[in-house]
Amino acid sequence: MARWLIIAGIVMTGIGLILHYAPWLLNWFGRLPGDIRIESGRSHFYFPITTMIIVSVVLSVILSFFRR
Repeated sequence: MARWLIIAGIVMTGIGLILHYAPWLLNWFGRLPGDIRIESGRSHFYFPITTMIIVSVVLSVILSFFRR
């Protein structure tokens, strides 16, 4: 369990550094075709279907790799 927490911390730190120092590398994230975005007046609705499918597939592949 401790090893997984250390790995998760390192990954989150890496993502945080990328978002802070190079935000243009991930500006496509959340703006993919298939993501639902409805903006009208003062209300906004955003449902990132395609983005979450990609995140799910990538995490599944990474976790299955580490389980072996």
